[in-house]
Amino acid sequence: MFASEPGRRARSRISTKSTTASVSTRKTVARRKPRLRLVPKAAELPTERGGLPPKIARYLATAEIPSPCLVVDVDIVAHNFEELARSLPDARIYYAVKANPADEIIERLAGLGSSFDTASMGEIDLCLAHGVSADRLSFGNTIKKERDIADAFAKGVRLYAFDSAAELEKIARSAPGSRVYCRVLMECEGAEWPLSRKFGCEPQMAVDLLAQAKELGLDAYGVSFHVGSQQTDLTQYDKALALSLSLFGALEARGVTLRMVNMGGGFPSRYRTDVPSIAAYGAAIREALARHFGENMPEVIVEPGRGVVGDAGVIQAEVVLVSDKGGDDARRWVYLDAGKFHGLAETMDEAIKYRLLTSKDGGDTSPVVLAGPTCDSADILYEKTDYRLPSDLQAGDKVWILATGAYTTTYSAVSFNGFPPLASICI
Repeated sequence: MFASEPGRRARSRISTKSTTASVSTRKTVARRKPRLRLVPKAAELPTERGGLPPKIARYLATAEIPSPCLVVDVDIVAHNFEELARSLPDARIYYAVKANPADEIIERLAGLGSSFDTASMGEIDLCLAHGVSADRLSFGNTIKKERDIADAFAKGVRLYAFDSAAELEKIARSAPGSRVYCRVLMECEGAEWPLSRKFGCEPQMAVDLLAQAKELGLDAYGVSFHVGSQQTDLTQYDKALALSLSLFGALEARGVTLRMVNMGGGFPSRYRTDVPSIAAYGAAIREALARHFGENMPEVIVEPGRGVVGDAGVIQAEVVLVSDKGGDDARRWVYLDAGKFHGLAETMDEAIKYRLLTSKDGGDTSPVVLAGPTCDSADILYEKTDYRLPSDLQAGDKVWILATGAYTTTYSAVSFNGFPPLASICI
Protein backbone atom coordinates (compact mmCIF):
# COMPACT_ATOMS: atom_id res chain seq x y z
CA MET A 1 0.00 0.00 0.00
CA PHE A 2 2.84 2.37 0.84
CA ALA A 3 5.58 0.50 -0.99
CA SER A 4 5.43 2.70 -4.06
CA GLU A 5 6.88 6.02 -5.20
CA PRO A 6 6.24 7.73 -1.80
CA GLY A 7 8.05 4.82 -0.18
CA ARG A 8 11.03 5.18 -2.52
CA ARG A 9 11.21 8.91 -1.82
CA ALA A 10 11.07 8.29 1.91
CA ARG A 11 13.78 5.65 1.69
CA SER A 12 16.05 8.02 -0.21
CA ARG A 13 15.49 10.62 2.49
CA ILE A 14 16.51 8.11 5.14
CA SER A 15 19.76 7.49 3.29
CA THR A 16 20.72 11.17 3.26
CA LYS A 17 23.58 12.43 5.38
CA SER A 18 22.57 13.20 8.98
CA THR A 19 23.04 16.59 10.53
CA THR A 20 23.41 17.27 14.22
CA ALA A 21 20.17 18.24 15.95
CA SER A 22 19.77 19.37 19.51
CA VAL A 23 16.80 19.99 21.74
CA SER A 24 16.01 23.65 22.10
CA THR A 25 15.92 24.91 25.69
CA ARG A 26 13.84 27.95 26.47
CA LYS A 27 13.21 29.86 29.63
CA THR A 28 9.75 29.16 31.02
CA VAL A 29 7.40 32.13 30.84
CA ALA A 30 4.19 32.23 32.87
CA ARG A 31 1.48 33.83 30.77
CA ARG A 32 -2.27 33.48 30.52
CA LYS A 33 -2.31 32.95 26.76
CA PRO A 34 -0.02 31.18 24.31
CA ARG A 35 2.76 33.52 23.23
CA LEU A 36 3.82 33.35 19.59
CA ARG A 37 7.44 34.09 18.80
CA LEU A 38 7.84 37.12 16.54
CA VAL A 39 10.31 35.19 14.36
CA PRO A 40 9.39 31.53 14.83
CA LYS A 41 11.99 28.90 14.08
CA ALA A 42 10.87 27.16 10.92
CA ALA A 43 10.25 23.43 11.32
CA GLU A 44 11.29 21.12 8.50
CA LEU A 45 7.96 19.66 7.46
CA PRO A 46 7.45 16.57 5.28
CA THR A 47 6.04 17.05 1.80
CA GLU A 48 2.70 15.70 3.02
CA ARG A 49 1.21 15.99 6.48
CA GLY A 50 1.95 12.94 8.59
CA GLY A 51 4.83 11.86 6.37
CA LEU A 52 8.41 11.16 7.40
CA PRO A 53 9.87 14.41 8.83
CA PRO A 54 13.15 15.29 7.07
CA LYS A 55 15.08 15.92 10.29
CA ILE A 56 14.06 12.52 11.65
CA ALA A 57 15.03 10.88 8.34
CA ARG A 58 18.53 12.38 8.57
CA TYR A 59 18.85 11.35 12.19
CA LEU A 60 17.82 7.75 11.52
CA ALA A 61 20.27 7.49 8.63
CA THR A 62 23.29 7.52 10.95
CA ALA A 63 22.13 7.14 14.55
CA GLU A 64 22.41 3.84 16.39
CA ILE A 65 19.27 3.55 18.46
CA PRO A 66 17.48 0.73 20.26
CA SER A 67 14.60 -1.00 18.54
CA PRO A 68 11.80 -0.20 18.77
CA CYS A 69 12.32 3.52 19.40
CA LEU A 70 10.18 6.63 19.00
CA VAL A 71 11.95 9.68 17.57
CA VAL A 72 10.21 13.06 17.93
CA ASP A 73 11.05 16.29 16.12
CA VAL A 74 10.32 18.92 18.76
CA ASP A 75 10.39 21.72 16.17
CA ILE A 76 7.30 20.16 14.54
CA VAL A 77 5.62 20.02 17.96
CA ALA A 78 6.24 23.76 18.29
CA HIS A 79 5.03 24.37 14.72
CA ASN A 80 1.75 22.53 15.36
CA PHE A 81 1.20 24.39 18.63
CA GLU A 82 1.78 27.77 17.01
CA GLU A 83 -0.48 26.94 14.06
CA LEU A 84 -3.29 26.05 16.47
CA ALA A 85 -2.66 29.25 18.43
CA ARG A 86 -2.94 31.29 15.24
CA SER A 87 -6.12 29.46 14.25
CA LEU A 88 -7.77 30.04 17.65
CA PRO A 89 -6.22 33.32 18.81
CA ASP A 90 -8.75 33.91 21.59
CA ALA A 91 -8.48 30.44 23.13
CA ARG A 92 -6.17 29.30 25.88
CA ILE A 93 -4.31 26.16 24.89
CA TYR A 94 -3.85 23.52 27.58
CA TYR A 95 -1.58 20.84 26.12
CA ALA A 96 -2.80 17.36 27.14
CA VAL A 97 0.31 16.05 28.89
CA LYS A 98 -0.90 12.45 28.65
CA ALA A 99 -0.35 12.48 24.89
CA ASN A 100 3.42 12.65 25.30
CA PRO A 101 5.02 13.87 28.56
CA ALA A 102 8.62 13.97 27.32
CA ASP A 103 10.65 16.60 29.17
CA GLU A 104 11.77 18.23 25.93
CA ILE A 105 8.16 18.64 24.78
CA ILE A 106 6.96 20.10 28.07
CA GLU A 107 9.92 22.49 28.14
CA ARG A 108 9.39 23.71 24.57
CA LEU A 109 5.64 24.22 24.99
CA ALA A 110 6.13 25.92 28.36
CA GLY A 111 8.49 28.35 26.66
CA LEU A 112 5.82 29.07 24.06
CA GLY A 113 3.34 30.02 26.77
CA SER A 114 1.20 26.89 26.77
CA SER A 115 -0.94 25.91 29.71
CA PHE A 116 -1.26 22.22 30.56
CA ASP A 117 -4.09 19.74 31.03
CA THR A 118 -2.96 17.20 33.64
CA ALA A 119 -4.43 13.86 34.69
CA SER A 120 -2.43 13.09 37.84
CA MET A 121 -0.08 14.47 40.46
CA GLY A 122 2.77 12.99 38.44
CA GLU A 123 1.90 15.22 35.49
CA ILE A 124 1.34 18.24 37.76
CA ASP A 125 4.74 17.76 39.38
CA LEU A 126 6.35 17.31 35.94
CA CYS A 127 5.01 20.66 34.76
CA LEU A 128 5.93 22.43 37.99
CA ALA A 129 9.46 21.00 37.71
CA HIS A 130 9.75 22.74 34.33
CA GLY A 131 8.88 26.08 35.89
CA VAL A 132 5.25 26.15 34.78
CA SER A 133 3.25 28.21 37.27
CA ALA A 134 0.28 26.52 38.93
CA ASP A 135 -2.17 29.00 37.38
CA ARG A 136 -1.36 27.42 34.01
CA LEU A 137 -2.45 23.96 35.13
CA SER A 138 -5.83 22.26 34.98
CA PHE A 139 -6.47 19.05 36.92
CA GLY A 140 -8.61 17.72 34.09
CA ASN A 141 -9.16 14.13 35.18
CA THR A 142 -12.70 13.65 36.51
CA ILE A 143 -11.52 10.72 38.66
CA LYS A 144 -9.13 11.93 41.37
CA LYS A 145 -8.10 10.74 44.82
CA GLU A 146 -9.05 13.32 47.41
CA ARG A 147 -5.50 13.44 48.76
CA ASP A 148 -4.30 14.30 45.25
CA ILE A 149 -6.81 17.14 45.05
CA ALA A 150 -5.49 18.44 48.38
CA ASP A 151 -1.89 18.10 47.19
CA ALA A 152 -2.62 19.94 43.94
CA PHE A 153 -4.43 22.69 45.86
CA ALA A 154 -1.47 23.06 48.25
CA LYS A 155 0.78 23.51 45.22
CA GLY A 156 -1.42 26.28 43.82
CA VAL A 157 -3.69 24.51 41.31
CA ARG A 158 -7.11 26.19 41.25
CA LEU A 159 -8.84 24.66 38.20
CA TYR A 160 -10.55 21.25 38.44
CA ALA A 161 -12.80 19.06 36.30
CA PHE A 162 -15.65 16.92 37.64
CA ASP A 163 -18.68 15.00 36.38
CA SER A 164 -20.33 13.65 39.52
CA ALA A 165 -21.64 14.81 42.88
CA ALA A 166 -19.09 12.71 44.78
CA GLU A 167 -16.16 14.25 42.87
CA LEU A 168 -17.58 17.73 43.35
CA GLU A 169 -17.82 17.19 47.10
CA LYS A 170 -14.18 16.05 47.23
CA ILE A 171 -13.10 19.24 45.46
CA ALA A 172 -15.21 21.40 47.78
CA ARG A 173 -13.59 19.81 50.83
CA SER A 174 -9.98 19.74 49.62
CA ALA A 175 -9.76 22.67 47.17
CA PRO A 176 -12.18 25.25 48.61
CA GLY A 177 -13.07 28.21 46.41
CA SER A 178 -11.48 26.71 43.29
CA ARG A 179 -12.82 27.12 39.78
CA VAL A 180 -14.59 23.99 38.57
CA TYR A 181 -16.03 22.89 35.27
CA CYS A 182 -18.39 20.02 34.58
CA ARG A 183 -17.74 17.57 31.77
CA VAL A 184 -20.80 16.70 29.68
CA LEU A 185 -21.33 13.47 27.75
CA MET A 186 -20.95 13.63 23.97
CA GLU A 187 -21.76 11.07 21.26
CA CYS A 188 -18.36 11.41 19.50
CA GLU A 189 -19.72 10.62 16.04
CA GLY A 190 -17.00 10.84 13.41
CA ALA A 191 -14.14 10.10 15.82
CA GLU A 192 -11.73 7.27 15.00
CA TRP A 193 -11.07 6.84 18.74
CA PRO A 194 -14.50 7.48 20.33
CA LEU A 195 -14.70 8.06 24.06
CA SER A 196 -16.96 5.91 26.22
CA ARG A 197 -19.44 6.90 28.90
CA LYS A 198 -16.59 6.73 31.42
CA PHE A 199 -16.26 10.52 31.25
CA GLY A 200 -18.98 13.12 31.51
CA CYS A 201 -22.57 13.24 32.70
CA GLU A 202 -25.95 13.92 31.13
CA PRO A 203 -26.67 17.61 30.42
CA GLN A 204 -29.42 18.01 33.04
CA MET A 205 -27.16 16.50 35.67
CA ALA A 206 -24.45 18.98 34.68
CA VAL A 207 -26.89 21.84 35.35
CA ASP A 208 -27.73 20.47 38.78
CA LEU A 209 -24.09 19.84 39.67
CA LEU A 210 -22.90 23.31 38.66
CA ALA A 211 -25.70 24.85 40.72
CA GLN A 212 -24.55 22.68 43.62
CA ALA A 213 -20.96 23.82 43.05
CA LYS A 214 -21.98 27.40 43.76
CA GLU A 215 -23.79 26.30 46.92
CA LEU A 216 -20.63 24.54 48.07
CA GLY A 217 -18.61 27.75 47.77
CA LEU A 218 -16.83 26.79 44.56
CA ASP A 219 -16.53 28.98 41.46
CA ALA A 220 -18.86 27.38 38.88
CA TYR A 221 -16.61 28.33 35.99
CA GLY A 222 -18.02 26.47 32.98
CA VAL A 223 -18.62 23.27 31.08
CA SER A 224 -16.38 20.96 29.09
CA PHE A 225 -16.88 18.38 26.40
CA HIS A 226 -14.75 16.14 24.19
CA VAL A 227 -15.91 15.30 20.69
CA GLY A 228 -13.71 12.19 20.53
CA SER A 229 -10.06 11.66 19.73
CA GLN A 230 -9.04 11.85 16.05
CA GLN A 231 -12.27 13.68 15.27
CA THR A 232 -12.63 14.37 11.55
CA ASP A 233 -16.21 15.72 11.46
CA LEU A 234 -15.99 19.47 11.96
CA THR A 235 -19.75 19.76 12.60
CA GLN A 236 -19.35 18.00 15.95
CA TYR A 237 -17.98 21.19 17.50
CA ASP A 238 -21.09 23.08 16.38
CA LYS A 239 -23.34 20.50 18.06
CA ALA A 240 -21.32 20.63 21.25
CA LEU A 241 -21.38 24.43 21.38
CA ALA A 242 -25.14 24.50 20.80
CA LEU A 243 -25.50 22.23 23.82
CA SER A 244 -23.10 24.40 25.82
CA LEU A 245 -25.18 27.49 25.11
CA SER A 246 -28.31 25.74 26.40
CA LEU A 247 -26.46 24.86 29.60
CA PHE A 248 -25.33 28.48 30.02
CA GLY A 249 -28.96 29.58 29.73
CA ALA A 250 -30.32 26.94 32.10
CA LEU A 251 -27.80 27.87 34.76
CA GLU A 252 -28.32 31.61 34.31
CA ALA A 253 -31.97 30.98 35.15
CA ARG A 254 -30.80 29.41 38.40
CA GLY A 255 -28.55 32.30 39.32
CA VAL A 256 -25.28 30.79 38.11
CA THR A 257 -23.34 32.67 35.45
CA LEU A 258 -20.93 30.43 33.58
CA ARG A 259 -17.93 32.03 31.90
CA MET A 260 -15.97 29.27 30.16
CA VAL A 261 -16.31 26.51 27.57
CA ASN A 262 -13.61 23.85 27.53
CA MET A 263 -13.73 22.23 24.11
CA GLY A 264 -11.29 19.43 24.94
CA GLY A 265 -9.21 17.96 22.15
CA GLY A 266 -10.08 15.88 19.12
CA PHE A 267 -7.61 17.61 16.78
CA PRO A 268 -6.20 14.82 14.61
CA SER A 269 -2.96 13.52 13.25
CA ARG A 270 -2.78 12.39 9.66
CA TYR A 271 -2.66 8.59 9.36
CA ARG A 272 -3.80 6.65 6.26
CA THR A 273 -6.51 9.08 5.20
CA ASP A 274 -6.51 12.84 4.81
CA VAL A 275 -7.88 15.01 7.60
CA PRO A 276 -8.87 18.68 7.67
CA SER A 277 -6.10 21.16 8.39
CA ILE A 278 -5.60 22.79 11.78
CA ALA A 279 -6.72 26.06 10.18
CA ALA A 280 -9.99 24.40 9.11
CA TYR A 281 -10.66 23.29 12.68
CA GLY A 282 -9.97 26.79 13.92
CA ALA A 283 -12.33 28.33 11.37
CA ALA A 284 -15.12 25.85 12.17
CA ILE A 285 -14.80 26.48 15.90
CA ARG A 286 -14.70 30.28 15.53
CA GLU A 287 -17.78 30.23 13.29
CA ALA A 288 -19.68 27.97 15.70
CA LEU A 289 -18.79 30.15 18.68
CA ALA A 290 -19.96 33.27 16.86
CA ARG A 291 -23.17 31.56 15.71
CA HIS A 292 -24.19 30.41 19.15
CA PHE A 293 -22.72 32.97 21.55
CA GLY A 294 -22.58 36.12 19.41
CA GLU A 295 -21.49 39.11 21.47
CA ASN A 296 -21.56 37.13 24.72
CA MET A 297 -18.44 35.16 23.93
CA PRO A 298 -17.21 32.91 26.78
CA GLU A 299 -13.63 32.19 27.66
CA VAL A 300 -12.47 29.26 25.55
CA ILE A 301 -10.08 26.46 26.44
CA VAL A 302 -8.82 23.75 24.08
CA GLU A 303 -6.80 20.71 25.14
CA PRO A 304 -4.89 19.36 22.13
CA GLY A 305 -2.62 16.36 22.47
CA ARG A 306 -2.54 14.22 19.33
CA GLY A 307 -2.92 17.26 17.08
CA VAL A 308 0.26 18.80 18.52
CA VAL A 309 2.62 15.84 18.90
CA GLY A 310 1.24 13.03 16.74
CA ASP A 311 2.70 14.02 13.37
CA ALA A 312 6.03 14.90 15.00
CA GLY A 313 7.02 11.34 15.87
CA VAL A 314 8.12 8.17 14.07
CA ILE A 315 8.70 4.73 15.58
CA GLN A 316 11.57 2.79 14.06
CA ALA A 317 10.85 -0.92 14.47
CA GLU A 318 12.33 -4.15 13.17
CA VAL A 319 10.85 -7.25 11.60
CA VAL A 320 11.32 -10.22 13.96
CA LEU A 321 9.67 -12.91 11.88
CA VAL A 322 7.75 -13.41 8.64
CA SER A 323 5.76 -16.65 8.54
CA ASP A 324 2.95 -18.48 6.79
CA LYS A 325 0.12 -20.24 8.61
CA GLY A 326 -1.12 -22.52 5.84
CA GLY A 327 -4.80 -23.11 5.08
CA ASP A 328 -7.06 -20.89 3.01
CA ASP A 329 -5.65 -17.59 4.28
CA ALA A 330 -2.52 -17.01 2.21
CA ARG A 331 -1.51 -13.83 3.98
CA ARG A 332 1.93 -13.70 5.57
CA TRP A 333 2.20 -12.90 9.26
CA VAL A 334 4.72 -10.14 9.90
CA TYR A 335 5.84 -9.87 13.51
CA LEU A 336 7.43 -6.58 14.58
CA ASP A 337 9.39 -5.85 17.75
CA ALA A 338 6.77 -3.13 18.43
CA GLY A 339 3.29 -4.28 19.37
CA LYS A 340 0.30 -3.40 21.47
CA PHE A 341 2.44 -3.50 24.61
CA HIS A 342 5.21 -1.37 23.10
CA GLY A 343 3.22 1.78 22.42
CA LEU A 344 0.76 0.67 19.74
CA ALA A 345 -2.20 0.26 22.08
CA GLU A 346 -4.38 2.41 19.85
CA THR A 347 -4.46 -0.39 17.30
CA MET A 348 -7.03 -1.92 19.66
CA ASP A 349 -10.02 -2.88 17.50
CA GLU A 350 -7.84 -1.53 14.66
CA ALA A 351 -9.11 1.96 15.49
CA ILE A 352 -5.98 3.94 14.64
CA LYS A 353 -4.45 2.80 11.38
CA TYR A 354 -0.85 3.91 11.15
CA ARG A 355 1.06 4.39 7.90
CA LEU A 356 4.10 2.19 7.41
CA LEU A 357 7.30 2.53 5.41
CA THR A 358 9.92 -0.21 5.12
CA SER A 359 13.53 -0.59 4.04
CA LYS A 360 12.31 -2.78 1.15
CA ASP A 361 9.79 -0.36 -0.35
CA GLY A 362 9.71 -0.08 -4.14
CA GLY A 363 8.97 -3.62 -5.26
CA ASP A 364 6.05 -6.02 -5.28
CA THR A 365 3.74 -6.12 -2.27
CA SER A 366 1.29 -8.64 -0.84
CA PRO A 367 -1.28 -8.72 1.97
CA VAL A 368 -0.09 -9.27 5.55
CA VAL A 369 -1.30 -9.64 9.10
CA LEU A 370 0.74 -7.45 11.45
CA ALA A 371 1.47 -8.52 15.03
CA GLY A 372 3.75 -7.75 17.94
CA PRO A 373 6.40 -9.97 19.54
CA THR A 374 4.86 -10.93 22.88
CA CYS A 375 3.35 -14.20 24.10
CA ASP A 376 -0.11 -12.67 24.27
CA SER A 377 -2.77 -13.54 21.71
CA ALA A 378 -4.13 -9.98 21.92
CA ASP A 379 -0.86 -8.64 20.52
CA ILE A 380 -2.17 -8.42 16.94
CA LEU A 381 -2.09 -4.99 15.32
CA TYR A 382 -3.97 -5.44 12.05
CA GLU A 383 -5.77 -8.59 10.93
CA LYS A 384 -8.93 -7.15 9.38
CA THR A 385 -7.53 -3.99 7.78
CA ASP A 386 -5.89 -4.37 4.38
CA TYR A 387 -2.16 -3.86 4.85
CA ARG A 388 0.30 -4.75 2.08
CA LEU A 389 4.04 -4.90 2.59
CA PRO A 390 6.96 -5.82 0.30
CA SER A 391 6.90 -9.46 -0.73
CA ASP A 392 10.61 -9.84 0.04
CA LEU A 393 10.33 -8.43 3.56
CA GLN A 394 12.30 -10.53 6.04
CA ALA A 395 13.60 -10.62 9.61
CA GLY A 396 15.93 -7.73 10.38
CA ASP A 397 14.33 -5.28 7.93
CA LYS A 398 13.39 -1.86 9.26
CA VAL A 399 9.81 -0.62 9.48
CA TRP A 400 8.95 3.01 10.15
CA ILE A 401 5.56 3.65 11.77
CA LEU A 402 4.57 7.23 10.99
CA ALA A 403 2.71 9.83 13.05
CA THR A 404 3.31 8.00 16.33
CA GLY A 405 4.28 10.95 18.50
CA ALA A 406 1.09 10.72 20.59
CA TYR A 407 -0.18 8.00 22.91
CA THR A 408 2.70 5.59 22.31
CA THR A 409 5.36 5.98 25.00
CA THR A 410 2.63 6.65 27.54
CA TYR A 411 1.05 3.28 26.74
CA SER A 412 4.38 1.47 27.09
CA ALA A 413 5.42 1.78 30.71
CA VAL A 414 6.27 -1.75 31.88
CA SER A 415 8.52 -4.56 30.64
CA PHE A 416 5.73 -6.91 29.60
CA ASN A 417 7.17 -10.36 28.82
CA GLY A 418 10.57 -8.91 29.69
CA PHE A 419 10.61 -6.62 26.64
CA PRO A 420 11.69 -3.11 27.67
CA PRO A 421 9.25 -0.19 27.33
CA LEU A 422 9.33 1.81 24.11
CA ALA A 423 12.48 3.94 23.98
CA SER A 424 12.10 7.62 23.06
CA ILE A 425 14.43 10.28 21.68
CA CYS A 426 13.61 13.95 21.08
CA ILE A 427 15.67 15.84 18.53
